[in-house]
Amino acid sequence: MKAIKLLPVFLLLVFASCSSVKVYSDYDNKVDFSQYKTYAFHKKGIDKIEISELDKKRILYAVDAELSKKGMTKSENPDLLINIFTKERERIDVNQYNAGFGYGWGYGWNPYLWGGRSTSVTSSTEGTLYIDLIDAKKKELVWQGEGVGYLTNNRNEKEKVINEFVTKILEQFPPSNVKK
Repeated sequence: MKAIKLLPVFLLLVFASCSSVKVYSDYDNKVDFSQYKTYAFHKKGIDKIEISELDKKRILYAVDAELSKKGMTKSENPDLLINIFTKERERIDVNQYNAGFGYGWGYGWNPYLWGGRSTSVTSSTEGTLYIDLIDAKKKELVWQGEGVGYLTNNRNEKEKVINEFVTKILEQFPPSNVKK
């Protein structure tokens, strides 16, 4: 009976660990993050990003939604400035393996007898999203989150992928082990 009660918890952990976005964060451990209640986007920094305007909007909407969930509000006189930037790189994977039957070094692996060699090539785009939180008064970086994962060109999946990146990154803000 206990095993049945623990099954949903186990499945939740399995699905949570299968996230396609890896996240990291770093912060100034001398900063009291409870002082930050308002934010604004750092327009000069965001304008420099070399991604489509539509993707910029998607990222900013997602950041806005996540910070609102944390009780923060947009302001003309903010405590924090939010800056984002991105990187991407093409990843090519080449896999070669032998297939077939024969004698020799083991069942199914003998390049000289029946069967043959097979090669597969796949490519994907790996993207990195950085979210910087800057103290507006001091003009100093106080927190940075980074998410690394695979991107898509599928218009229907883009918003989902971007929301996953932003949600996973901002789950780590504010840091839980700092003074409050």
